[in-house]
Amino acid sequence: MWLYILKRLLGLIPVLVGITWLVSSFLYFIPGDPAVVILGDRATPEQIAALREQLGLNRSLLAQYFAFLNQLLHLDLGVSIISGIPVADEIRSRFPATLELSVAAMAIALVVGVPAGILAAIRKNSWLDNLAMTGSLLGVSLPVYWLGLLLVYLFAINLHWLPPSGRISVEAGFNFQPLTGFYVLDALLRLDSVALKDVLAHLILPAVALGTIPLAIVARITRSAMLETLSQDYIRTARAKGVPERWVILRHALKNALLPITTIAGLQFGALLTGAILTETIFSWSGIGSWIYEGILARDYPVVQGGVMLVSIAFVLVNLLVDLSYALFDPRIQIR
Repeated sequence: MWLYILKRLLGLIPVLVGITWLVSSFLYFIPGDPAVVILGDRATPEQIAALREQLGLNRSLLAQYFAFLNQLLHLDLGVSIISGIPVADEIRSRFPATLELSVAAMAIALVVGVPAGILAAIRKNSWLDNLAMTGSLLGVSLPVYWLGLLLVYLFAINLHWLPPSGRISVEAGFNFQPLTGFYVLDALLRLDSVALKDVLAHLILPAVALGTIPLAIVARITRSAMLETLSQDYIRTARAKGVPERWVILRHALKNALLPITTIAGLQFGALLTGAILTETIFSWSGIGSWIYEGILARDYPVVQGGVMLVSIAFVLVNLLVDLSYALFDPRIQIR
């Protein structure tokens, strides 16, 4: 197993090289100049040229890319052109927010999607099955940005049930000192019920908006896997022996349907880590996604390169964990 993990980690190197090269190329050729963003439209050509030379923006694409790789070899992600803050420090402060949001969204997807898929498979072709599949189709079809704005308009502006943006309100956050960057965990560790309630209230809307698509996909995959499993001979044998139906479903059918469910859940969780840009931007969530978005608008090359590299590593590691979990769910599978 350790040899397999080492091979997968070594395989991460060409993936990162390819991704960083593509990102560097896109940033190099898109319109806009970070020097103009920093100095403003009234800056003289001489001032812009001097700043471009200072930042190394006047060099060729290959020269800039190899300079970035040289920084990576020295474990240096560079410094933000706009803010002057080291990219590594920004990642340490922002990644917990993205991870917390992704975990909450994935939890919603699994808690709702898996039971919905099981019920749809058990009641195949019933109104419950049709309702679950229609809902999953709508969940996949709804754009995240539209759903996010709709949730804000309905639950925050009209009903005033939940806050529209941010991670914590000013009142609750005035005396709140984060320990880990995961606000829910920090509130629990500090036994701060007021902050915990406020943090959870801020987490609900973005988590629902982000988790809608994986919820729909998990529900459909669960239904398909359960239907295939329920048609197997050992299920008919278990029923013929008089095993209670709930045990047939949970211990026999669901256990053997976990592999495809685990696969899609892992892929969707990796996608949540990399695809939370729109959700974080709509809800002013101070995570990696909104940070990358701001970096793209400002043509802040170190920010975009560092952020994309981080989410790429996270996606590959999540897939590695999913592959390793196969042996846990099915002892017949050997990891080599």
